[in-house]
Amino acid sequence: QVQLVESGGGLVQAGGSLRLSCEASGRSFSSRAMGWFRQAPGKEHEFVAAISWSGGSGSTLYADSVKGRFTISRDNAKNTVSLQMHSLKPEDTAVYYCAARKVGDVVASRAQPNYDYWGPGTQVTVSS
Repeated sequence: QVQLVESGGGLVQAGGSLRLSCEASGRSFSSRAMGWFRQAPGKEHEFVAAISWSGGSGSTLYADSVKGRFTISRDNAKNTVSLQMHSLKPEDTAVYYCAARKVGDVVASRAQPNYDYWGPGTQVTVSS
């Protein structure tokens, strides 16, 4: 079992930056891949980024819409995963959710059903 809590959301102007953090409680954080998803009003959950257990080179995935602007990282010693967001656009406005795969699922995935644990979400609003 793992519990996830996101932080760092807020209101920012277009072109600005925000850093989201997700703290995981429970065991075996380093044995799980982690991901970020988002949901805008009236839209379905959308994959944003994911990172494998090691977080090393080649272990990350990004949605095309955020590639080059967002960076996912993790600190296994602190049980945290972060999403650094630059060059934010109004269309990035959404509730952002941190997600964890179950223990042993160490590979990053774009598929929502592959994630077993979810945080409550944090609101990101980008004004034009």
